[in-house]
Amino acid sequence: MTTSLTIAQAAQATGLSVHTLRYYERIGLLDPVERRDNHHRRYTQEDLDWIAFLKKLKATGLPVRAMLRYAELRRAGNTMESVSQRKALLQAHTLCVQHTLAELQENLAVLQHKLVLYEALEQQASAAGRDTAASTSHPERMAS
Repeated sequence: MTTSLTIAQAAQATGLSVHTLRYYERIGLLDPVERRDNHHRRYTQEDLDWIAFLKKLKATGLPVRAMLRYAELRRAGNTMESVSQRKALLQAHTLCVQHTLAELQENLAVLQHKLVLYEALEQQASAAGRDTAASTSHPERMAS
């Protein structure tokens, strides 16, 4: 027997809102979800796995339009054309993600460099403050 979840349970399991799950189904990112006699949606593990993948695509910045194209190709089955097009879509997106990661690494290196500089400046300012405090609290030291 396959376990299925209500929309509220699926929302909790996926971290998406009930509204988002309904929206994804309405626009075609999700296949129509099985419904029981009472018309309540019942999400399967396969649905949850697909949603998890959609979340990864979204998190990597894939536009919804491209996600919809991928979902359409997925529904076409594992034909040579569908598989090739899905692979090409993911390859192109992978290159975009790699480019973004490289840019982020460069930006991170600049930030880390600045932090090292500020750490040195703080140490210099702290040392200068101690010198100033010591000389003002003991005026006789200024003469030496």
